[in-house]
Amino acid sequence: MVLNKLARRLALSVMCVAGAVLPAQALDLSGKTVEWVIPFSETGGSAKWANFYAPLLSEALPGNPTVVVKFMPGAGSTKGANWFQEQKFGDSEGTLIFGSSGSTQFPYLLGDPRVRYEYKDWNVVLASGTGGVAYLPPDLAGKMNGNDASGLRDTDFIYGSQGATRLDLVPLLAWEMLGLNVEPVFGIKGRGDGRLMFERGEANIDYQTSSSYLKGVTPLVEEGTAVPMMTWGALNPAGEIVRDPTFPDIPTFKEVCEATEGCETSGEKWDAWKAFFISGFPAQKMVFLPNGASQEAIMAYAQAFEKIKARDDFAEISAGRLGVYPQMTGAKASGALKNATEVPDSAKAFVVNWLQDRYGVSLK
Repeated sequence: MVLNKLARRLALSVMCVAGAVLPAQALDLSGKTVEWVIPFSETGGSAKWANFYAPLLSEALPGNPTVVVKFMPGAGSTKGANWFQEQKFGDSEGTLIFGSSGSTQFPYLLGDPRVRYEYKDWNVVLASGTGGVAYLPPDLAGKMNGNDASGLRDTDFIYGSQGATRLDLVPLLAWEMLGLNVEPVFGIKGRGDGRLMFERGEANIDYQTSSSYLKGVTPLVEEGTAVPMMTWGALNPAGEIVRDPTFPDIPTFKEVCEATEGCETSGEKWDAWKAFFISGFPAQKMVFLPNGASQEAIMAYAQAFEKIKARDDFAEISAGRLGVYPQMTGAKASGALKNATEVPDSAKAFVVNWLQDRYGVSLK
């Protein structure tokens, strides 16, 4: 009798363990269309990033669905993020993903009243690092003395900006720390529009994330109408800012700051800049499944991105489109999400006050 009871308990235990580890019916997207929503216009770095991955993702997902990139710009990317927050996995059945960027993360971090989305509700399946490059017209670049930018302080700069609470706060704060007089023209829909302003002579300073710089600005540099000024840099394993691996010949903002009198790489302003740089660039772009996504779907997408990364030609085809940066899945993607959506309270308080004092943007 006792042996029978033990046998039944053992059998039940084995069934429970098996149920915990055996996968449910695998995700099959045969004949379906996956909609990849990007909360920006089709001219910026997020568009280039998503358009690079979309056909590769179609090949790698089970059932080889068609992956279509849909643009939903507005309200500093909060329009698209708020819409995604309302979507449930049961309604999409694995056919909806969302592409976030630093410009979506910053309003969330700063308590922007337009934000009605919560990153903790979403399921990250890819985190892509990136960088950024600031550049100038040749005549103004000639005013720099090596890495010393103090010769630019007598110039009135115009910069096409998507908004001070977005990723643009990284360059805007950097230029202020260098003592430059940069007047932003707010309201452009994408960084590609900022590049077009530069090309038309309507702006005389600009920055682009790496993917946009590689495609849109490198030709300008080659024809002599733009000169790189600095990158934001990259983080090494010790958390130190080092040269961007995609642009190793261009000095970092840290190097330019150290060479420019009055610019400090310590103190609360530097700490705030570095905190938001870390939030905005080492894990700048992320792919999410909506709230309630099944483990099978999360695993299918993570494995698909892993499959893409494992392609023999991935390093070659991605370097010219995305740059040389980590493409993270699984636990690394989750860790990157945590770093991207958390900053020290002191850094947040500094930026909130700076936005109010400098641009009249109230987030209190």
